[in-house]
Amino acid sequence: MKQTLLSLLCLCLAGMLMQCKDAGRDINTNISDVTAFFAPNDNQSIKLLPATPATVVFEWDQARAEDGTLVLYELAFDKETGDFSKPIYKLASDQNGVMNKATVTHATLNRIAALAGIGSLGQGKLKWTVQASRGTNVKQASQSRMLNVERPAGFAEVPAEVYLTGDATEAGTDLTKAIKLKSVGSGIFEVYTSLKAGTYSFVDRTTGTAKSFNVNGTNIGESGTTTVTGATKTYRITLDFNNAAARVTEIKSVGLWVAGDNAVRTTLPYVGGGVWMIPNYKVEFVQFSWGRDERYKFRLTTVGADGKDAYEWLGSSKADNSRADANTPDSYFFLLPIGESQWDYTYKFNGAVDNKNADIMVSLAPTGPYTHKVTIK
Repeated sequence: MKQTLLSLLCLCLAGMLMQCKDAGRDINTNISDVTAFFAPNDNQSIKLLPATPATVVFEWDQARAEDGTLVLYELAFDKETGDFSKPIYKLASDQNGVMNKATVTHATLNRIAALAGIGSLGQGKLKWTVQASRGTNVKQASQSRMLNVERPAGFAEVPAEVYLTGDATEAGTDLTKAIKLKSVGSGIFEVYTSLKAGTYSFVDRTTGTAKSFNVNGTNIGESGTTTVTGATKTYRITLDFNNAAARVTEIKSVGLWVAGDNAVRTTLPYVGGGVWMIPNYKVEFVQFSWGRDERYKFRLTTVGADGKDAYEWLGSSKADNSRADANTPDSYFFLLPIGESQWDYTYKFNGAVDNKNADIMVSLAPTGPYTHKVTIK
């Protein structure tokens, strides 16, 4: 009996050892090559429209795994002269790498084109191929194709933040003190500031490795600086990274427009940081037969494209307003672009300011809403 039990135990132990040995056998990761590409055609030309949902479908023949299991795919891109030893971009095929096709948006292709060194509004070639994998075994297709692309204006990667720096700026060359631009739309930034003789540039961050940009006429360029000559002047700089467009507008003056006068009564000196202020100014309402009128707004005098004076108005979001008082919310004083109307979209001074001195401040600083403040002395 003991001998029988011992024999059974030996048999069980031998079986377990065999199972362990079987579990440790090599996994078959052999796969066949991808031998045919279906789409897009070799040297097909595409005008990229990254602002739309447009896509390009890349499709190829299936690779086969010897053990019948799943094969995964990646689409690889390189420069025209590249050999895919270090692809500039790779992405999994549809359904997380399972499908033998990849649907790629124009926006993604625009980014890949930028990585390949194709500039804004430029044309160039992208080389692409397919890499199939089973486990650790990766097989690249023996063939590749070219895709001719034409990039739109603008940057493939729009910075999330933009800062102004340089010895021509109010903040100087200390990057930690660079002036942050205000985001006024998707990919659009602006700043009101003064510039003196020297150079300036824009960066996308103030720490680490920053990308830099410059203004070249009406275009945004990568890297480099912009040179300023002559006397110190105040400007509005607008950068549209969607279209690689820049606009530098000289601000000659900010004036207090009094509706009853239908004219600018006084100008506010620029004090820095996107702020204009006139201290201790005597405010007088306009006398009419029906009473004293307190309506006002602000007029910017700029240098137009023809070199002549041009005008912009800043005023209220409401066509008609009540007089300001101690309980008036901050939003009442926010400044918005408005039309040229003498009376509409004006503010109304607090009644207590009539014939009193006041500090009048206009803030177009990038750190908050554009606004103004009237402080009675």
